[in-house]
Amino acid sequence: MKKDLGHLRKNYTANALDEANSPNTPLELFSVWFDEVTQAGGVEEVNAMTLSTIDSHGQIRGRVVLLKDLSEVGFVFYSNYESDKCQALLKHPKVSLSFFWPNLERQVIISGIAEKTSDAVSDAYFSSRPRGSQLGAHVSPQSQRIDSRAVLEERLEMLTNKFEGKDIPRPDHWGGIIVKPQRIEFWQGRPNRLHDRIVYTKSEDTSWSRKRLAP
Repeated sequence: MKKDLGHLRKNYTANALDEANSPNTPLELFSVWFDEVTQAGGVEEVNAMTLSTIDSHGQIRGRVVLLKDLSEVGFVFYSNYESDKCQALLKHPKVSLSFFWPNLERQVIISGIAEKTSDAVSDAYFSSRPRGSQLGAHVSPQSQRIDSRAVLEERLEMLTNKFEGKDIPRPDHWGGIIVKPQRIEFWQGRPNRLHDRIVYTKSEDTSWSRKRLAP
């Protein structure tokens, strides 16, 4: 089926990005942008990001996950370690994260190295989750084939009864992943497709350099 989408276009006019006024580190700029996008409204999940990995067959896959923590070390999300995405990134830890915020016509693309967080970090976050989400982490054999949804519903009922009146422990196969950035590009839409692109690159001494790229 052919579908002509060439007529779909938008002229970006919301903001500008000037390297002279950009902070020295990209995580400072990311934090500012994140807050501005949040305050502007119109994006239901500001922390939604596309995680791209490469699997053992050399296939690249992307899917949306949720950013749950940000520090000077990196970007953290949580998942089942036995899922396709975690199996891929634990074998090939070079990954990409991307955010698109249409309300302020912005995009951020992060290239970095993924690894598990500590057990203490995973435990702390797991204990903060709603009880239903805690049960869900036990119920789902993520990415594995199941015969029907009834399999999940029956297992949920069984585990709900098992843990009634008790704390739910974090399963060993579930926890945090931190992506430690090596390169972060900030894209700001501008008129006539002459967009602003500022890229930060981490050097071996862990300092950051920045430069402007042509759109």
